[in-house]
Amino acid sequence: MDNTSNTTWKIDGSHSEINFKVKHMMISNVTGSFEKFDGKAETSNGDFKNANFSFSAEIDSVNTNNKDRDNHLKSDDFFGAEKNPKLTFTSKSFDGEKMVGDLTIKGVTKEVTLDADYNGSAVDPYGQTKAGFEFEGNINRKDFGLTWSAVTEAGSIVVSDKVKLIASLQFIKQ
Repeated sequence: MDNTSNTTWKIDGSHSEINFKVKHMMISNVTGSFEKFDGKAETSNGDFKNANFSFSAEIDSVNTNNKDRDNHLKSDDFFGAEKNPKLTFTSKSFDGEKMVGDLTIKGVTKEVTLDADYNGSAVDPYGQTKAGFEFEGNINRKDFGLTWSAVTEAGSIVVSDKVKLIASLQFIKQ
């Protein structure tokens, strides 16, 4: 392989997921996912170091297995899906263990650091080369203008400010 040329890898949507977890009432986690997303990686070497990653997720595809909650998340209290239909991420650096990049949610861009596990690559039965990754990190939702808050009568916060992002992504070599 010519090391000077870049290789493009596209996210395999049927073998990938983008999830988030947030504490509810400070006693349990609510897990959600984005069901429609897209992304790619561009590499100049086999181990993905210094690769450029980018992805976007459609806010309207948020799913927490509760329609009322999903509609609340799409509202201006949280994501404001009508004016901000996508969240996006573009990497700035990737050393194989940490990925630093710009996350944009609701029109606000902040630099975030994600822990990364490269699970290796393999050729599937159809001859396609695939590579697998796990990315994980925490953000403060209020940094992105997702500021809705409520407190129970007993003084418990209903939704934590800290949100854990978990992306399990499989890429297909193009």
